[in-house]
Amino acid sequence: MQIKIHINNKTLYLCDQPDDRLKELLHHPETVLIDELDTHSIKAMLRELTLPEIKTGIFMHPDFDLLKNTFFKKFEVIQAGGGLVINERVDVLMIHRRGFWDLPKGKLDEGETIEACALREVREETGLSQIELQKPLQITYHTYEQGTHHILKESHWFLMKGSFREALVPQTEEDITEIGWMPPPQVSIHKQLAYASIVDVLETWEQGNWD
Repeated sequence: MQIKIHINNKTLYLCDQPDDRLKELLHHPETVLIDELDTHSIKAMLRELTLPEIKTGIFMHPDFDLLKNTFFKKFEVIQAGGGLVINERVDVLMIHRRGFWDLPKGKLDEGETIEACALREVREETGLSQIELQKPLQITYHTYEQGTHHILKESHWFLMKGSFREALVPQTEEDITEIGWMPPPQVSIHKQLAYASIVDVLETWEQGNWD
């Protein structure tokens, strides 16, 4: 098993054993491997990922659930739901927020299912009302600092369908300044100005891998 976490423009993989891609990364000098699990090793990995010469971390332990749970305890975990919305022309709905191209998403409310959260957030941030949830697409993980809090956001992404005939209304109180349907060539351009986790979602959709 394996999950990918984006930490300050670096990538950390938690896994029980490396697949072929991780084995290849292990040959790179900018990759650090830790295969012992304790409080010290978690701090050591996070410290390694602050070094400019390190780009990738691989944290390996045979008990994946223990590894994940132990690592996640170092953070306040926030769940969120979002959507990759496509229309009849197979354009992707993208928003521009705080200098980056993004996809609509938001935090899970208490008592809300993750599917309901994703639909609500897409409606609120884009103005679309006639959207249809198709299937789960991907879960992404990224960390950030909020004051003294270390946050790990677990975002559940769903493939959705909408219509270009509906008016788009950006939710300005969420700092959304632009919104539009982007054809695939434009999506590729906007990926250069998107967060790494958003690039992951877009590439999963482009590759047709819905699992």
